[in-house]
Amino acid sequence: MTVQEIIDIHCHLLPGIDDGAKVWDDSLRMARQSVSEGITTAVMTPHQLGQYTATTGDTIRALTIQFQQLLVESGIPLQVLPGADVRIDSDMIERLHSGDCLTLGDTGRYVLLELPHELYIPLKPILDQLKNIGVTGILSHPERNQGILRQPDLLPDLIAHGCLMQITADSLIGTFGPAPERFCEMMLQNGWVHFIATDAHSPRSRRPRILDAMHKAAAIAGEDYAEAIVQTNPRAVVCGEPCPALPTIPKPSLLSRLFGRRAA
Repeated sequence: MTVQEIIDIHCHLLPGIDDGAKVWDDSLRMARQSVSEGITTAVMTPHQLGQYTATTGDTIRALTIQFQQLLVESGIPLQVLPGADVRIDSDMIERLHSGDCLTLGDTGRYVLLELPHELYIPLKPILDQLKNIGVTGILSHPERNQGILRQPDLLPDLIAHGCLMQITADSLIGTFGPAPERFCEMMLQNGWVHFIATDAHSPRSRRPRILDAMHKAAAIAGEDYAEAIVQTNPRAVVCGEPCPALPTIPKPSLLSRLFGRRAA
């Protein structure tokens, strides 16, 4: 399948601000790699809160503007927008409401939520607080959270409560090991994935890759579904618009029902 204008809503390309790109040369290399994967727009999502509580929204905005200027000067056709990968913390709601913690694309509509990798924190009260300020939560890489891996039945309830799910491309293609890969496959089979993003951190070990994951998603859930989670839904996010309903997943073939396993 060929999808035009892939939009990456989660990547760490801004330099020297978190555990992502170290210097501007890294950022430019990662931008070129993104473009080679078909990405035309990328939301800059450095970590905020947690151990990055001192990182302000204005710092991210200024670095994003500087990066866009460098991209234009370097002839790299990538649009970059400000955002953040926000660790769930006690002052998150207040800082989101003030604009100091960034929503994706800085539209005030969607926030990328990061849980601790080791455990699950109940999200429904947080989702309700976000709803009160007009913000929708997108849970980043649930397939890498140990608590969710042990309790996959948490996900449909969270989705019904308004939480959207973003899986990482490298998880789906097995880079993080078999457990996250199988979990991503199960999520796709059940229609629980709203976005695939790169979560890129480096031009080397965790570079921006999405095409292989997109093709695998298409094989599992159909081409229309894959297009929705790399293009249609991400476009809605960066425009601050509602995400449309996900396409229907084709029924598995007889062979896949006999020899595969579809999650309940």
